[in-house]
Amino acid sequence: MNIPFTKAQAAGNDFVILDNTAAAIGGKIDDLGRFAKFACMRKYSVGADGVLVLEDSAAHDFKMRVFNPDASEAAMCGNGIRASALYAFKRKWCPSPMKIETAAGILEAFVDGESVRVKMTPPGDIKLNCSIGAGTTIVNVHALNTGVPHAVHFVDNASKYPVAEMGGKIRRHKMFEPEGTNADFVQIYGESAIKVRTYERGVEDETLACGTGVVASAIVSHLVNGMISPIKVFTKRDDVMIVHFKKDRDKFSDVYLEGKAHIAFNGEVDYV
Repeated sequence: MNIPFTKAQAAGNDFVILDNTAAAIGGKIDDLGRFAKFACMRKYSVGADGVLVLEDSAAHDFKMRVFNPDASEAAMCGNGIRASALYAFKRKWCPSPMKIETAAGILEAFVDGESVRVKMTPPGDIKLNCSIGAGTTIVNVHALNTGVPHAVHFVDNASKYPVAEMGGKIRRHKMFEPEGTNADFVQIYGESAIKVRTYERGVEDETLACGTGVVASAIVSHLVNGMISPIKVFTKRDDVMIVHFKKDRDKFSDVYLEGKAHIAFNGEVDYV
């Protein structure tokens, strides 16, 4: 069966976009997790950090579901929703701003050229300064949920840090059982600038960028180091994203993730 798809990326986070609306292929793929596992395989298939499944929404512009390369479904993906918004805007599904249904809530996206800004869910479940064992090393992490769970750890040199090794250990630590967590490694770049590298659960490796991880890292940088909004975030390959937020006492609001996204190409994959 030939399945049409679109390949997109946002800050180097790359995705296969599947139009699963009733007007397109809706319902033709019985197991979307299995399809994601197949489509995300680099060298053997299209290759991607995840599959974004876009579906009809009863009350909003459309619905986005996120499937990881290990076939698991995630509640949200910050860069994925930015790529999906750009796709929907270019396909003329809806104007900007648009409202997108996700398992983490209804999110609003704004498209301006290839710059896409998304209003994220406010962070929750914040736990600062947690000492955990990662192999033979004790690390200090700050845990929170920005649509999906993250653990943020500050390092002196993000470029040289062993993200794959330490990220895998933190991701599976008993503190975060049973679902596990994403692990972000953050270097302070200046008064309101940081560099972030992220190990993503479901991908089970480092990705070039992670939108919810960028937001988590910016929020923790404010709480721990006093950084003020907007915070400029450099990813592994130095793509730049901006995180905006407001804070009243201990509550965050108007949390926005902003950066470029790009539609790379369209194609068909032979899926059996």
